[in-house]
Amino acid sequence: QVQLVESGGGLVQPGGSLRLSCVASGSILSINDMRWHRQAPGKQREFVAAITSVGRTNYKDSMKGRFTISRDNAKNTVYLQMNSLKPEDTAVYYCNAQIRRALRGTSDYWGQGTQVTVSS
Repeated sequence: QVQLVESGGGLVQPGGSLRLSCVASGSILSINDMRWHRQAPGKQREFVAAITSVGRTNYKDSMKGRFTISRDNAKNTVYLQMNSLKPEDTAVYYCNAQIRRALRGTSDYWGQGTQVTVSS
């Protein structure tokens, strides 16, 4: 069994910052890419950022310069530092990871999401 649990969401004013965390737990051999996605009301889920096991990062263009993804491999945790938040960043943010398990190979796992609301 593998679980991804996000935390750190909440209500923030425009221009503010939040740091999201996502911890993977369970019978994990290794974790490859870890990613953040988000889904705003009435919209499709979209990619936000990704980080490889060796720390290479990739961002959706509109997030570059405002969002920073990082990870702590010893803690099986990925972070998303979000600065200069805008109302259009309001969404449920989901963590996603490629996890290798013993005798089960590598599969994609998703967290339950954490709500981020940017409003004055």
